[in-house]
Amino acid sequence: MTFSKSAICLAITTSIFNFTALAEEQASNDTNSTGNIETITVNSDFRQQNLQNAPVSMSVLTDIEIKQRNAKHLEELIAVSPNVNFASGSQRARYYQIRGIGERSQFQEPINPSVGMIIDDVDFTGIGSIANLFDVSQAEVFRGPQGTRFGANAIAGMINITTNEPTEDFEGALQFGAGNYNTYDLGVALSGPASDSVNYRFAVNQLASDGYMENVYLQRDDTNNRDELSIRGKLAIEASDDLTIDLAGFYFDFDNGYDAFSLDNNRDTYSDQPGFDQQKTAAFSAKFTYQGFESATVLAIISNSDSDLGYGYDEDWAYAGISDPDVIENPDYAYWEYTSTDHYYRDKAVLTTELRAISKQGQQIFSGSTAWVAGVYFKQDDEDLLRQYTYAAGDFTSKNVSSSVAIYGQLDSQLSERWSAISGLRIENRSADYNNSDLFDDDISDTMLGGKLVLSYQQTDDSFWYGSINRGYKAGGHNTDGTLPEDLRSFNPEYLMNYELGYKVSLLNNSAYVRTSVFYMDRKDIQVSSSKTIVRGDGSSEFISYLGNAATGNNYGAEIEAAWYLNNLVNVYGSLGLLDTEFNDFVNADGVSLSGREQAHAPNYQFNVGINVQPNDHWLINLSVDGKDSFYFSDSHDEHSEAVALINASVAYLQDNWQVKIWGRNLTNEDYANRGFYFGNDPRDGYTAKQYTQLSEPLVFGATLDYQF
Repeated sequence: MTFSKSAICLAITTSIFNFTALAEEQASNDTNSTGNIETITVNSDFRQQNLQNAPVSMSVLTDIEIKQRNAKHLEELIAVSPNVNFASGSQRARYYQIRGIGERSQFQEPINPSVGMIIDDVDFTGIGSIANLFDVSQAEVFRGPQGTRFGANAIAGMINITTNEPTEDFEGALQFGAGNYNTYDLGVALSGPASDSVNYRFAVNQLASDGYMENVYLQRDDTNNRDELSIRGKLAIEASDDLTIDLAGFYFDFDNGYDAFSLDNNRDTYSDQPGFDQQKTAAFSAKFTYQGFESATVLAIISNSDSDLGYGYDEDWAYAGISDPDVIENPDYAYWEYTSTDHYYRDKAVLTTELRAISKQGQQIFSGSTAWVAGVYFKQDDEDLLRQYTYAAGDFTSKNVSSSVAIYGQLDSQLSERWSAISGLRIENRSADYNNSDLFDDDISDTMLGGKLVLSYQQTDDSFWYGSINRGYKAGGHNTDGTLPEDLRSFNPEYLMNYELGYKVSLLNNSAYVRTSVFYMDRKDIQVSSSKTIVRGDGSSEFISYLGNAATGNNYGAEIEAAWYLNNLVNVYGSLGLLDTEFNDFVNADGVSLSGREQAHAPNYQFNVGINVQPNDHWLINLSVDGKDSFYFSDSHDEHSEAVALINASVAYLQDNWQVKIWGRNLTNEDYANRGFYFGNDPRDGYTAKQYTQLSEPLVFGATLDYQF
């Protein structure tokens, strides 16, 4: 644990708590302050609620934060949320880790993600690389298990993205941006009435960039490029006085390169067969809201997505001839290179249906003290894989067909004027059938139980306490190696108990806020890469790695978010996440005991601090700093990242219906990694094992024009 060793952590923690004390002291004397803090509504819980009164640790990243950072993708914004990390291993961030829990990659095996992602009621869990932020109103990041609301794919948390809604009056927006690395993006959004009872919204965005790598062998600077098209459409239909229908449709076409690893651990690559990271997705959702019953509002939600995913890379990261005697320094390694590619093609189809009843105001039970929610949920998730690998005897194919059925309920009880309680329960059964071309066939069925108990206290109109116990779960799954004994071919669900205490307060006549939480997470049957030595019939041994429930663990820490509008000219904001993690009784796939070691992709601290200065009605200046502690890249080796602090800034010129902004991220051009491995892959040094990393974005800058009409 390194909390006490970090001067940065201590400085930020001290400043935030000093700010709280100062604000409380000034509150009684400040009579001129006006309420400047925007009221933020949480949309993705069963009922909409004010973030300041939501008894959960979460961040709501609004369009304000999106525009300040000129963020085009969630990975460029997520640092604002404490204790949230991401891993690439692909062109974009596909997997997120919350409080140190979450996947980091996917290759041949089927996986069950720990962090879910929903966009306008469509389940995009496991393919978060399409989280484009054009025309997005907000992204809600729930930290900790969300077993009652979201179920099996939210053991660590959930990310819910909501795009802008159709409007009753016609409006439009045009955005054009250009930046270094030959980057440009163009976005258009139109919204308005189609008829007296139908409103629409349509948004399209095209982003292109050469990427941040240069292939010195091919003499190209676009082998890690981005070419991303996003199209969204929405209809809001007032079918009758009692029935509204909300429809959403999506089309994503991402045709990105993947040439991200360098033998020299820099941004110069030598690949002769650069990889790709492609995705075509068509999806829709339909939400029917019926108000005609006296006691409850009934919602029916249907969503479907079909995705063609292509992912591949040059496994040797080199070209034929890289170890020729006239190229390398040590002739002993002459002609040692190999040539290999590894390509994965997935067809993924996800169907969800949900029927939910929510009690109306005045229809509470138990003498009018308790509002209620009840619902049923179904999910069908099918995934077909084709793997083409140079050193495989033939193509590998697999099919994973899974279905989940859940029932859930929640009671929101007003115990007294200031005390309230929430109790929720979800029972979910997931069955899955997996088979592959290696004649491996396995089926599983798991019934899992999750829920929560929350007690909250409204101390004053401006201060709010809560304490909660949440139980989350993650479904079991299959291993893909047909040589495993039958009892190791599948693994069981993972469970997590989260104990949390939170405090939220508005200060200085609503000109400031502080949101804090402390948590302790107890993990059972953690799904990790394990190993087993199998003794063959002839007495020889075989070493096999597999996923199993081989460990327990603990994750605990704190989260703080704060903002203060000092006056009409200046406001400051910040967040801090502190995290300590450890494994208990765990031996990894290499036979090494990791008991007591920190879990991978779980930095001890993360912070974001910023300031907005608006000297007059036409100028807005933003300056922010993101920081992150070092963390282990994997549970299979000891390599770790370096601590980093990144400076971001923007200057905007504002007019009534248009704005021009100059922006930059990572202004000091820091090299920092989001993914790392340890093995030998360089023939020039005889394949000596060492750390290889995938670097995050360098200094990026540009200009953006926004026009509204």
